[in-house]
Amino acid sequence: MTNAHRQLSEDDRLQWRARAVAALVDIGSPRNRGRVIRWFAAGLAFMGVSTAFLYLFVDVLGLNVPIGTFLTAEVCTLLRFLVNHYWVFGARSPTLRQCVQYHLAVAVAFTVWWVAANVLTWAGVHYLIAGIAAVGFSTLFSISSNFLWVWRRQH
Repeated sequence: MTNAHRQLSEDDRLQWRARAVAALVDIGSPRNRGRVIRWFAAGLAFMGVSTAFLYLFVDVLGLNVPIGTFLTAEVCTLLRFLVNHYWVFGARSPTLRQCVQYHLAVAVAFTVWWVAANVLTWAGVHYLIAGIAAVGFSTLFSISSNFLWVWRRQH
């Protein structure tokens, strides 16, 4: 097979880009407004939930911080998966496949945050500003992966 056969045609690339842009725009459509609001509300609520779990694991149960943060991350990832599944997306019967996809999306979102924060710092942005800006990149990835992959609407 030649390189020409392996590569997408220009028309295919343009169609793929158009579908990707349309899907991203659809996230902000009126029919998704409630879901988007619930998605952000859950994210804000989990800042408090994760703090409570971290306190529980470290101060109450006496675990060291690395173990406490790991357990907090995993417990909150599982709980947020369930909150997103039932409350945000109104889905039924969560699947192992969706849970694995959500875990992968969370891991990649962290990587996006980490890379963006470090690249911006390297480019001369103050590290605290870079960290805050990186949250925007990470959030954009998270909402996109949640709406367009893990809980995408089947047609």
